[in-house]
Amino acid sequence: MEVQIASLCDSAADYGGGKLSFLGAFDTILVREFPAVHSHCSVALRIIFRDTDEGEHDLQLAMIDEDGRNQLPDLPPARINVKLGEQMFFSSNNFVFNLQGLQFPAAGQYSIDITMDQKIIARIPLQVLQVQAGQMPGQQPPNK
Repeated sequence: MEVQIASLCDSAADYGGGKLSFLGAFDTILVREFPAVHSHCSVALRIIFRDTDEGEHDLQLAMIDEDGRNQLPDLPPARINVKLGEQMFFSSNNFVFNLQGLQFPAAGQYSIDITMDQKIIARIPLQVLQVQAGQMPGQQPPNK
């Protein structure tokens, strides 16, 4: 198994014919106050499976905070069945997870951990930063 794409983005879609489209890939969320809610985002995955990967697997997402706590504890695993067609050397599979109302209790570093059968196969870094109006990340707050 090989993860080709693992991206946190504004939206994603799996179109027929094995095409994965995703828009607005990001790794930073800027907020003015906490707790904060990010209304919608997607996780786009493209995974290559080979004949040694055939069978049923549990694919799961977790959003881990700096203290190691999962901020998505109620997200159940997706049960997938990998089977290659005849004369296929590998199978490309796309997965899109749409996440609504992500809650961030505080600024900090988070990660979206993707696991297959409880083993991490990809980790997407995410930083949530507090800024004042008109302030860019890494910039001093505007003078009043």
